[in-house]
Amino acid sequence: MLPVTVKADRVTLHELTRASAADLQDGGSGGWRWAPGGPDEGSRFAAAKMLSGMDAGRHRAGWGAYVMVRTEDGRAIGGIGFHGPPEDGRVEVGYDLAESVRGRGYATEALRALSAWALAQPDVQTVYATTDEDNTASQRVLTRAGYHRIGDTPRPIGGRESQHLYELSTP
Repeated sequence: MLPVTVKADRVTLHELTRASAADLQDGGSGGWRWAPGGPDEGSRFAAAKMLSGMDAGRHRAGWGAYVMVRTEDGRAIGGIGFHGPPEDGRVEVGYDLAESVRGRGYATEALRALSAWALAQPDVQTVYATTDEDNTASQRVLTRAGYHRIGDTPRPIGGRESQHLYELSTP
């Protein structure tokens, strides 16, 4: 099966292949030309998690990690994707951006596009995300993308703080 591609106005989201995920995990570029400051550690972690799911037979096409590529110059600017396939109609999303491109609306645009793709799939009714209490930039991205804060999750084991929980659901 071919990797999924999701187009938005200024970015295109390309699902990682096994080879690109392995290269990112190992400290490489994943085969992409990155904007300064990329790839972020979140993208590398997502690539490793996707490979782990592939190796364990849990990965489903479309439900892994993607690279965000800026249309104007073809540079990778960040990562976005799912923490695994949907369960009980719900799927978790996460994202990160290269520091040099933050604050320009790219994450919001990518999140809207990937969330719309997910909600168009027959087994998904809700896309959700969590943010640390002090990550106000990510909270603004979620709100601008149409997500609603529905509460907090318990403090993670060893974590400093609880996390805010946001959701976007089908109408």
